[in-house]
Amino acid sequence: MNSIQGKILIAGATGYLGRHVLAELKSRNLSAVALVRTASQAKSLEDEGFEARIGQVTSPDTLRDVFEGVEVVFSSIGITRQKDGLTYDDVDYQGNLNLLRAAKAVGVRKFGYTSVYRGDGFRHVKIIDAKERFVDALRAEAIESCVVRPTGFFSDMADFFSMAKQGRVFLFGNGEAKLNPIAGEDLAKVCVDSLFDNSLEVNVGGPQTYTQNDIARLAFKVLGTRPVITHIPMRVAKFLLGFSKLFVKQTDYGPIEMYMTVSDHSMAAPEYGIRTLEDHFLSIKNDAEK
Repeated sequence: MNSIQGKILIAGATGYLGRHVLAELKSRNLSAVALVRTASQAKSLEDEGFEARIGQVTSPDTLRDVFEGVEVVFSSIGITRQKDGLTYDDVDYQGNLNLLRAAKAVGVRKFGYTSVYRGDGFRHVKIIDAKERFVDALRAEAIESCVVRPTGFFSDMADFFSMAKQGRVFLFGNGEAKLNPIAGEDLAKVCVDSLFDNSLEVNVGGPQTYTQNDIARLAFKVLGTRPVITHIPMRVAKFLLGFSKLFVKQTDYGPIEMYMTVSDHSMAAPEYGIRTLEDHFLSIKNDAEK
């Protein structure tokens, strides 16, 4: 697919990645449409010069009129915490499936989606399983598609910085698992590029690969404080994970389960981009000091 003549619908347009994808499309003078849930979200984006259409992926009937002039759909729809009575199954799986079926019914040519690097190996984690079941459904449909698999966003690294500000970073395992998180701006370029080529899947991370210990030390470096890192053995972490399932609210359990699980695995993907995690941490620090 070398050219796109129609509009590109961005689902999840108000989220971290979706907003960066919108900005990237605008920078390339490509015609983008933001799919949003509410009139206030639509007005906010329209005030920034974007076209917006209202629809709820969890309510298929609301999607009937959002595809006029749309040739390609890109979805970054997903929830980190289950809330408002909606589960990962409702949103990450069924919501995206509703969108896919509605798009295919009106002849959309291509559907792009973002999941998780090495996601197929983490199907025992609920949030990842919901995404991967949608990937299965997408690949089973007769429609061009591409799945972008980032290692993690810079925004996900905020917890390291927050812990460092409190004086101590807690890591599961020995902290030597590698990862290369990527900035939203850099990842957006990959996502948009994927809509124009024939790749079925793109694995991608940021330009620098770190261990978790490295990321913790980097946070302390930016703060100008002495590194204090506490390692929680994985056997203890796994016990705590099972124990917490009995007492932690379901809305909070999902992110804990995902973080503990990936902490014990390498998440280093092919390196891409120009933005560094150190600059991201510096921006967090500077914003807090304003």
